[in-house]
Amino acid sequence: MRRLYAALFLLSLSSYAAGPSSDVPLRGYTAPDSATEVQWEQKFRAIPDTNRIRENMRRLSARPHHVGSPYDKDNAEWLLAQLKSYGLDAKIEQFEALFPTPKSRKLELLGAQRFVAKLEEPTLAVDPTSGQKDEQLPTYNAYSRNGDVTAPLVYVNYGAPADYEQLDAMGVSVKGAIVIARYGETWRGIKPKLAAQHGAVGCIIYSDPKDDGYARGDTYPDGPMRPPDGVQRGSVMDMPIYPGDPQTPGVGAVPGVKLIPLDQVQTITKIPVLPISYADAKPFLLALEGQTVPENWRGGLPITYKTGPSKTMAHLAVAFNWDRKPLYDVVATIPGSTFPDQWVIRGNHHDAWVNGADDPLSGTSAELEEARTFGELLKQGWKPQRTIIYCFWDGEEPALLGSTEWAEYHADELKKHAVVYFNSDSNARGFFRAEGSHSLENFVNAVTKDIEDPETNMSVWKRQRLANEVRQTPQMRAELPESRGEDRARPDTRIAALGSGSDYTVFIDHLGIASVNLGYGGEDEGGGQYHSVYDDFYYYTHFMDTDFVYGRALAQTAGTMMMRMADADMIPYQFTDQADTIHRYVTEVKRLADTMRTEIKDRNMNIAEGAYKAAADPKKVSVVPPVETVPPYFNFAPLDQASDDLTAAAADYEKSFAAHGASGNAQVNAELIQTERALTDPGGLPNRPWFQNMVYAPGMYTGYGVKTLPAVREAIEQKQWAIVDTQIARTAAAIEREVEVLKAASKILSGS
Repeated sequence: MRRLYAALFLLSLSSYAAGPSSDVPLRGYTAPDSATEVQWEQKFRAIPDTNRIRENMRRLSARPHHVGSPYDKDNAEWLLAQLKSYGLDAKIEQFEALFPTPKSRKLELLGAQRFVAKLEEPTLAVDPTSGQKDEQLPTYNAYSRNGDVTAPLVYVNYGAPADYEQLDAMGVSVKGAIVIARYGETWRGIKPKLAAQHGAVGCIIYSDPKDDGYARGDTYPDGPMRPPDGVQRGSVMDMPIYPGDPQTPGVGAVPGVKLIPLDQVQTITKIPVLPISYADAKPFLLALEGQTVPENWRGGLPITYKTGPSKTMAHLAVAFNWDRKPLYDVVATIPGSTFPDQWVIRGNHHDAWVNGADDPLSGTSAELEEARTFGELLKQGWKPQRTIIYCFWDGEEPALLGSTEWAEYHADELKKHAVVYFNSDSNARGFFRAEGSHSLENFVNAVTKDIEDPETNMSVWKRQRLANEVRQTPQMRAELPESRGEDRARPDTRIAALGSGSDYTVFIDHLGIASVNLGYGGEDEGGGQYHSVYDDFYYYTHFMDTDFVYGRALAQTAGTMMMRMADADMIPYQFTDQADTIHRYVTEVKRLADTMRTEIKDRNMNIAEGAYKAAADPKKVSVVPPVETVPPYFNFAPLDQASDDLTAAAADYEKSFAAHGASGNAQVNAELIQTERALTDPGGLPNRPWFQNMVYAPGMYTGYGVKTLPAVREAIEQKQWAIVDTQIARTAAAIEREVEVLKAASKILSGS
């Protein structure tokens, strides 16, 4: 695959060098302002220094710095001092949040062959920081409830909804059992959530070598894959309900705020949970009896994977300190000269589970270098038209704590002033990647055409485009026939939608602020260090972006986006891409409804045939499953109309923008800020009102993975037929609200 990439790149080098490709002014700029902006951007991109990014990471990752630790505060204070030394106005905003830490942990296999799990990652002589035991958080899952349970084991593969359907088909129940699930495929918090819903009393999550261990390559320290005793820490809080401090949903957690009592918090797991290594997992898996699992359930251990239950009982006991800890958000501001009340916001978190070189400091170190670069430009006379805000969040790892509490606290201001939020997290070697609001898709494409890939000298846009063509397998083309050749025919490369999983969540999902999550990756060798003691400076500099050139590329890319958005005369949103994407989403949910209707009819037909055959044979006793309710035909007309109206309004706006879009009309800018807000509904999504964006949300049972048009899509997926038409109407109304905003903007532009 890499040889194929290389061949494509070499063929394209001469034609796709980075840099402004024409004399057409940048979107949202007059011709003179565009020429000036291009010059400042080129100056900006020349400044970021790989050595400085390296030293930022070395310093920030020197010690464990989880929420509430001494070095977490020390890092925040160091970041503050650095930002001030660049000439920026910076401060620490402090919040607090519930952050449980382990008091005791025990996992054992009972019986004649008793086994006690080690639950510890060993120090490695070659890795200088892996032995900082007194400062490291133990291996655990945050926001697991306390519990002491003894029960048989059942293997549930990845613990996803489809896995429980497979177990049901095999006649295997997890009721009263401790489930053992492997990491991967679905977010870790979904595994105990579904296990509890199916009657399990405990949950063990292990890292299988097939997913990030020796089946994928040499294990650390000889290679980048997870060693036998490596463990993935992580939160299992039910964040699809709401992220942030569990005791203050929707309210910034400043000292003195009213707290929900701990026993009334919805987002703590219903059963105890513990993560373990594959070395610890092997004896538990060997204890399983029952049926041999399907082929796609089999991991990489040299054993026969079985469903269970086990005859031997397992004992799981965990208890936690349920303390509230301080959060230190570091915030720097560069005032805007023309539109100071319009805010362009950038963020990356600084806390980690342990030393966190990759997650998150590969992004934090680059973001800090962006801020330094802006400080250098300020000394040369540059001033942004809009206010720029640089944020270094605390508490992302447990539950997006720092960003959520900050944004909830400043919610009224953000709704009035925020133009866009640019987020990054981990960063590594490889291809540019972005997900976000589709009103920003054209903008992201335009910026990445001007960023040079450090290894190929072509634009990162073109490198990504070529990679997409290579990745699009025949199966993908067959499943999505409408995408055939699209990358070549469509001017803008599509960006994916945002669900959750990083600090953009509160901005796009709760407040309706146009957002983008960006970074580089895909050609690094990492993966096995994730959320372990081995995610440190030694690991990163041996197996990931070893010379930090993609850290520099991230600083250049995100910094250019910040500058171009801040300096534009007219906010450079574009809505034809968004209208096209929403039209696809509408087509998808209609297809989903038709597919489910057909599948349910077919299953009911099979049940009826089975019942007929059973009735014809009086000697045969069989249990006939109940038939399912066939979904009605839903009224998608409001959604079709809204999609068509958005397409028309986007086209009309584009015509007006082409004629007058560089005029910098303050009224139009004020309208444009409201376009993403219009997609929110204060009533929120069914059963989770914190999530208010009617176009983008994480799935109730995907955790991080996005569900587009979520109220409609999930009502269909969860077979809540009675509310589908209502959710169609609510979603259509949100889209129509954006249509009205666009019409108002077009009218103002045409009048100018």
